[in-house]
Amino acid sequence: MPSLFRSYLDAPALIARHGLSSLITPDGEVLDIPLAEVRDMLRQLPPPLLIHGPATLRLLELPPEPLPAPWLDLLELFLLVHPARSVTPTARGLALELGLAEPTDTAPLQADSLYRIAQHLLDELSGQPPQKIATLHLLLPTLDQAGWSWHDIVKEALPPPSASSGRSREIDALKIWRRLPQWEERAPRPPAGSQPVSQQEARRRLSALLGRHAEPRPGQADFASATSYAFTPRDVANAPNIMLAEAGTGTGKTMGYIAPASLWAEKNDGAVWVSTYTRHLQRQIEQELTRLYPDPTERHELAVIRKGRENYLCLLNLEDITTALLNRQPQAQPGLIPLVFLALWAETTEDGDLMGGDLPGWFGDLFQPGLLNMIADRRGECIHSACPHYQSCFIEHGIRRAQHARFVIANHALVLSQAAWNAMLPQDMAPGNLADENGVPTRYVFDEGHHIPDAADSAFSLVFSGAEGSRSRARGLMRRMEDLMERLPALKDALQELVLATQKGLPRPGWSGRLHEARQARMAPPPPDVPPLEDRPATPPDDDEEDPFPLAMVEEASLPQPAEAFLQMLDMHLDARIAEIQMQTRGQQGHYPRQECDLHPIPAPLREHAETLLTALQDIVTPLDRIIRHLQEALEAQEEDPDTAFQQRLEGTIRSLHRRALSRLQGWISMVRAIMEQPVAQTSLPTYVDFIHREPLPPTRLLQGGHDIALNRHWLDPTIPFASTLQSTTHGLLITSATLRDRSPDEDGEAGWEKAERRLGTAHFLKPPMRAALMSPFDYAHQTRAYIITDVSRDPAAQAQAFQALFETANGGALGLFTAIQRLKEVHRRIHEPLGMKNIPLYAQHVDAMNNATLVDVFRTETNSCLLGTDAMRDGVDVPGEALRMVVMERTPWPRPDILHRERRRHLSGGRPGDYDDLITRMRLRQAFGRLIRRADDRGVFIILDSRMPSRLLSAFPDGVPVQRLPLSEALTDIDGFLNR
Repeated sequence: MPSLFRSYLDAPALIARHGLSSLITPDGEVLDIPLAEVRDMLRQLPPPLLIHGPATLRLLELPPEPLPAPWLDLLELFLLVHPARSVTPTARGLALELGLAEPTDTAPLQADSLYRIAQHLLDELSGQPPQKIATLHLLLPTLDQAGWSWHDIVKEALPPPSASSGRSREIDALKIWRRLPQWEERAPRPPAGSQPVSQQEARRRLSALLGRHAEPRPGQADFASATSYAFTPRDVANAPNIMLAEAGTGTGKTMGYIAPASLWAEKNDGAVWVSTYTRHLQRQIEQELTRLYPDPTERHELAVIRKGRENYLCLLNLEDITTALLNRQPQAQPGLIPLVFLALWAETTEDGDLMGGDLPGWFGDLFQPGLLNMIADRRGECIHSACPHYQSCFIEHGIRRAQHARFVIANHALVLSQAAWNAMLPQDMAPGNLADENGVPTRYVFDEGHHIPDAADSAFSLVFSGAEGSRSRARGLMRRMEDLMERLPALKDALQELVLATQKGLPRPGWSGRLHEARQARMAPPPPDVPPLEDRPATPPDDDEEDPFPLAMVEEASLPQPAEAFLQMLDMHLDARIAEIQMQTRGQQGHYPRQECDLHPIPAPLREHAETLLTALQDIVTPLDRIIRHLQEALEAQEEDPDTAFQQRLEGTIRSLHRRALSRLQGWISMVRAIMEQPVAQTSLPTYVDFIHREPLPPTRLLQGGHDIALNRHWLDPTIPFASTLQSTTHGLLITSATLRDRSPDEDGEAGWEKAERRLGTAHFLKPPMRAALMSPFDYAHQTRAYIITDVSRDPAAQAQAFQALFETANGGALGLFTAIQRLKEVHRRIHEPLGMKNIPLYAQHVDAMNNATLVDVFRTETNSCLLGTDAMRDGVDVPGEALRMVVMERTPWPRPDILHRERRRHLSGGRPGDYDDLITRMRLRQAFGRLIRRADDRGVFIILDSRMPSRLLSAFPDGVPVQRLPLSEALTDIDGFLNR
């Protein structure tokens, strides 16, 4: 499709907003008009110059447009010029990133700014290095064939390629895997030493890192001194040195632990693993390491971010998708547009991280939302050294850099998964490096350590559900082990037996549709003229009358696979008990339609289906064991005639089969056996909590009302496996956060620490931890105010009016936190337009189709905007300065009253379940309040729209915070005076 434009100046320009949008027509008329008028005018105008076309269409309530998009999207032009550089996807964000706006200028940009941004990007395009220009010239024909609207404009702006560029042919331009750098093997790293770090050394290193002109942070040096304990050698096996360090907001804890950690890494030639909770926080820690390693090349080698494989670009998947599109009909060619940008990014990226790395977070929103999942290793099918792109693989690059780095920045999920694998490594495995591919660290720092229980709960829980029936297993297993079957023919029969057993025993593709149909049929009332089954005569049909539904046919059709039959029984079991559970949840929290129930007591039919399922699962384990045994024997044979690539292939396959198949199957078998066994009276704490859970599935083209059913098993205390997996290999462990301890009003410091140790799992280690607490340096009495609003009801209209009034009083810069997604959406629906009319943009999690990191970037950049979110926005969001001056919570954040919480408060509360609820709630309040003040010059207010919030929870706030209970009108006056004085 030829481009609609020869110049971007031919196009109208649009910045769509709730309230008045800014539009420039082709004849130069500048308009500020409501969205409804924008929709009408766009029907008469050429496609406009804009930013983030899909988001603009959603704002205008227009249907999505398929690729190729007809408009000129400046984000696409930005990707072409800066493929591995993120930017906030707004006009102000682009202008700031390109140096076209001042940070102090907060006035909304008008549509004419889009022409300046376009011209600046085109000027930058003409100044690209010769190699980049040559690559773009090779990619332009593909973009032209795909109908990319910027094609003619970019082609005219690009200078001609250099004759000496030496680039490949046009047909190979998309095949990025052919020109990526390859890693080379290095000698194995020796074990780390055990030289200690003294308190004085930690203080001196911190002082050197901060320099003379750093902002003074009282307590930071004390924190660095205290945390050096985690870097002293352990004295007893299986007894690491543990430091619990609570550091109030503003202490500077990141640099505080980097100081002793960097000294230990240098002295002992080892790696310190820093674990945090989110991808966004991983990047924040990496940026802090700029002080230690200012040279980008050195930092790239010595500080490595590691995540699970599913976060990285898989070159084999990219090749499969690219080849398929190139070989398809012309109507499929628009799908090549995002692949062109991915090729440019892959040649520029630092580490190939698709999720939270240097690929902009809005990339998937801009093109095909599911594309990034398709090109990542989401199915666990990596074939390691058998992959043709093994030497260029981003994941393998990262693993090898991490093996020789001084800092590895990971997340709690990866760290716990890795530690669990190292702890469960079978003793009879074949020789070789079968430990986790990321190594076996001896020193850990758990930043945001208060999340350890939640992370451990997720890492060590088990789920058996029909989700496995949503995809084919045969493709992944057979296709990705073809090379092994060629060298090990004995594998073929076992693999075929495994695939057959899996297809027979586990849910098949399309399972959710069959479950939905069965439930619909089960829930539908019988026709009025058909007697119930139990009332029908038990006589066979007359011999002369043909039975239209022979019994054998009915039985064959109604006998699904063992897993499907078992899950349908779980679904029936849940329906039988759900009404009773829903009635029990009425009360102070109101009606709460939970879709879960206890597994016990177990009806006899479910026990019978469990027995059949157990046999089917064991039938899968048998050939899987044979496959692993064959691979282990081949690995043992490598000792005589080593083939490094083949050895790595065997090791990787054994790891994958154990971690992704055998360990999961063994967990399922354990769960199913528990169903078959008669429950015995508990004389001590139960180890597990087993329950049935149902959740809706997102609607698809074929199924609008589907759901999935699951049997869940959680550890009652998930910190038990956390401690058991870490204590054997770990020598030093630092757990730090601003909220390690509860601030209960009736407990002294010792009791608070003891509760923290039980909650974090350090009480399960052999050696008790050391403790340290550093107060926040902020003057909360002067920098903050807290309000509990006494006259706002829980009616959606009243809540929305309160949010609107508060956000207008603050003139933006406000974060609204909700305990329910539906209430968030309702408030957003009611107030986004009136706020927009006052130039206060409103963004919302679960409404705006952007990931959380992008939403926070937009909120931080648009300093007069507001953001609505749930618990993901409550924890770990760092928005300093004027961009966040108000936090509003719609309700007291009580723990969700589900089965898992019920069992934990019953058994882990020490006989005081109410105190257990209060502890969780206070911790959530502390985290929410912690978003407010991030710097010494910040000011802000914290509001709770819940008159029922008990005073005993107010101890969650820092000492000195003035807390008032006021009607909304009085609070608005007080807030206005505080923020604007």
